Amino acid sequence: MPPKAKFTREEIIETALNLAADKGIRSLTARELGAALGSSTRPIFTAFESMEEVLLEVRKASLAKFEEYARKAENYTPVYKALGIQMVKFASEQPKLYRLLFMSEKPEAKDFNDVFRNLGDIATLCVDVIQTEYGLSYENSKLLFKHNWIHTYAVGALIATGVCRFTEEEIQDMLSREFVAMLMLIKSGKADNCTTIPSAK
Repeated sequence: MPPKAKFTREEIIETALNLAADKGIRSLTARELGAALGSSTRPIFTAFESMEEVLLEVRKASLAKFEEYARKAENYTPVYKALGIQMVKFASEQPKLYRLLFMSEKPEAKDFNDVFRNLGDIATLCVDVIQTEYGLSYENSKLLFKHNWIHTYAVGALIATGVCRFTEEEIQDMLSREFVAMLMLIKSGKADNCTTIPSAK
């Protein structure tokens, strides 16, 4: 009979997520996690086959936490701008998780479509909101999302790495200017001179 688990998988994942958020993903070792649980490493490997499995679950939990931030944007108008602000807020309040999700090397990623797929429901929500609020086609909505996301990602990266700090007013102004500029470019029909994105539908 296998040994009875001292901690549930959910308890271990929550502790591992908190450890990653506090000290960074490189600190998430079996020994550090065991210490955070107030235990040896044995309960970890009773619930999980390996630390790689723990790390995978921590990434999923980090994305779920980011999605909690993003979902708050649904209570604001315009929703799409609020989504960008929430992404930057996540970078500010959860810098190590931001770096884990968005600043970790992904050798399998070949182009932005891979990034788009990795973002999951949030990317789909953004494109849907753009289509609804601004009357753009799916392709143009995705193109606008691509440029805005890259800009917002860069602002978040500066904050998450401690390179730069911005006031809330500065963040709103930067995101608004980028959005309006790209929206006008796309509506003018000149966006094809910049880049195109093949459909991933």
